[in-house]
Amino acid sequence: MVQNYADAAESLSMSLNKRPNISAITAASKADRHFVNALGRGLEVLACFRHGDRMLGNQDLARACGLPKSTVSRLTNTLTKLGYLVYVEESAKYSLGIATLSLGSAMLARLDIRKLAHPRMQELAEFGQCMVSLGTRDRLSMLYIDVVRGSGAVTLSLDVGARIQIATSAIGRAYLTAVSENERCEIMERVRELAPAERWPAVKEGVERAQRDIRELGVCCSFGEWQQDVNGIAVPVRPGGGLPPMPINCGAPAYMVSKEFLLEKVRPKLIALANDLETSLGTLR
Repeated sequence: MVQNYADAAESLSMSLNKRPNISAITAASKADRHFVNALGRGLEVLACFRHGDRMLGNQDLARACGLPKSTVSRLTNTLTKLGYLVYVEESAKYSLGIATLSLGSAMLARLDIRKLAHPRMQELAEFGQCMVSLGTRDRLSMLYIDVVRGSGAVTLSLDVGARIQIATSAIGRAYLTAVSENERCEIMERVRELAPAERWPAVKEGVERAQRDIRELGVCCSFGEWQQDVNGIAVPVRPGGGLPPMPINCGAPAYMVSKEFLLEKVRPKLIALANDLETSLGTLR
């Protein structure tokens, strides 16, 4: 069964890790007469730059967004003049500009949960000798906004800005347990559309099991499902202030941290961490 989940995760990740497609913009513009189509397209161009992408050309962006290259050229020219992109002549490609950094920094600065959670996450990482991460949703991915590691742990190659698939990871499943049924159904319908048909039943069952796990265990689990050799548990945190749920995940290579250790030793501390954060932030679990 675990192998089936791992296969499903691999196939699903290939489908869902694609960059945003302009079809979402088209749907939004039809549904809302106040939607500014040109602005939406420009922001989707910026969203094409993912963790690890140093430079992308107009052709790369056109392919990712599903737009004509001429349209993308106008958008990148505008974004360059505004400082959101930088044109690199040697490669004839673009990299993110300083203006995007100011936006990201401003957002991170207002996340009180990040400041409160970081030292406590570090304590948990040292206890479990694992990676502890704080994240939230961006489309069909979970975006890491803080990551800490135990000093003796063999680390996973993930850092702030990394994205992992929402339906097969513990952190993604924790997010899905914390949102409304309508939002969860909308997300899962999009996942179903992109998932290979033969993999969908295993992915769906894993998310349904997460609903049971959060009630019975207080955490969501992914043992060899997101990646075959990785174990992880996660719990949602509701920061309030109009912000979405921000789950905290504990994970490590399976040969280092067993399922039993995570559930018996790490789980109580992770739940206590989430409760303490929500109390400090003035929200209720």
